[in-house]
Amino acid sequence: MKYIVLIGDGMADRPNEALGGLTPLKKAVTVNMDRLASQGTVGIVRTVPPGFPPGSDVANLCILGYNPALYYCGRAPLEAASMGISLGTTDVAFRCNLVCLNFDDEGKGVWSAKTVMEDYSSGHISTAEAGALIDSLNEHLADNQVSFYPGVSYRHLMLLKTQSSEEAESYVSLKCTPPHDITGRAASVYLPAGLGDKLVLDLMYRSIDVLKDHPVNVKRKSEGKRAANSIWLWGQGRRPAMPTFKERYGIEGALISAVDLTKGLGVYAGFKIIKVPGVTGYLDTNYTGKAAYGIEALKDVDFIYIHVEAPDEAGHSGKLDDKLKAIEDFDSLVVGNVVEGLKGLKDDYRILLMPDHATPLSLKTHTDEPVPFVIYDSRHPVDNGKISYDEDIANMKDVKVFDEGYKLMDYFINPQQ
Repeated sequence: MKYIVLIGDGMADRPNEALGGLTPLKKAVTVNMDRLASQGTVGIVRTVPPGFPPGSDVANLCILGYNPALYYCGRAPLEAASMGISLGTTDVAFRCNLVCLNFDDEGKGVWSAKTVMEDYSSGHISTAEAGALIDSLNEHLADNQVSFYPGVSYRHLMLLKTQSSEEAESYVSLKCTPPHDITGRAASVYLPAGLGDKLVLDLMYRSIDVLKDHPVNVKRKSEGKRAANSIWLWGQGRRPAMPTFKERYGIEGALISAVDLTKGLGVYAGFKIIKVPGVTGYLDTNYTGKAAYGIEALKDVDFIYIHVEAPDEAGHSGKLDDKLKAIEDFDSLVVGNVVEGLKGLKDDYRILLMPDHATPLSLKTHTDEPVPFVIYDSRHPVDNGKISYDEDIANMKDVKVFDEGYKLMDYFINPQQ
């Protein structure tokens, strides 16, 4: 038996006035997802337990079958694992976004009420440009306690070494806000706060002087692009301790994603991380490559987790056309190609299709409402009539409901239990 998990990050949404009250999933042309829904077990699942932030770290941890109450560690340690960064027992990793702030132009200071989070991604800055900026941050800000590590596009890491678990926890307990949650808002209201905030705030403040006149930003501004003129630190945590997926389910697995967060989860789960050329986490990602490499991986393992970030990025930007395109590309180039490729493997298979969470265009951030899922079993297709894969699955009769989202994977692997 082969197991395939297809994640359209942030696909779920809320009714949109521009679509006459439809959601993007309802409006988009999704013939392949609709076909799976028409012939599979459908339901809804809460991937974000009460009391947890509605982030992709919590949601994907849940989908993989791990109870966040036991295994949640924060976002940055997962990304560190993906990047090959080993965390000591008292190290704290922070997510380090390169952001574009629209500074107060009346001389009242960079953290005045008029300083706005203009773009959490600095216009989806290229990885090469970002790498040069991270090099400069290390040159000017790094010391025996602080170091910066380059990632992909705007997504990077800062590693903070502490002297004790107590000190480490003072940084872990900081209240930090994801920058994609505050686009267009006054940044000063959402600065890190709590024990340890002095060092973190100082690094953010000093980064502005390092970045503002950097040649990369001078060139970007001359081309009409947004400058990466500050860092934003958040998503902090210490390394997790969790059993591997094989220890839990007896299955060897692999994972495909452009996002270090998701890849880091795969590392801790013991998966083989498949590198696909041209994946970006955005609309220009290599969708067909993800499908093809996923099918190829199933020749060696029995479980593949294919994660596509583009719908979520479009949700954060608030761009309706981009989200529709991301959903339709996911349907045709990933779901469609995976289903077609499975025919050549001559194995029985089960497909789990779902978003990890909702990213409503109206809010430009994640929410914690339950999301729709489909499980298709090649041995036992069902007849639901002709239905579409969208949020209205929640209103159907006799749907599967998982209020504890981490139990969905148990059902996917062993539906008879």
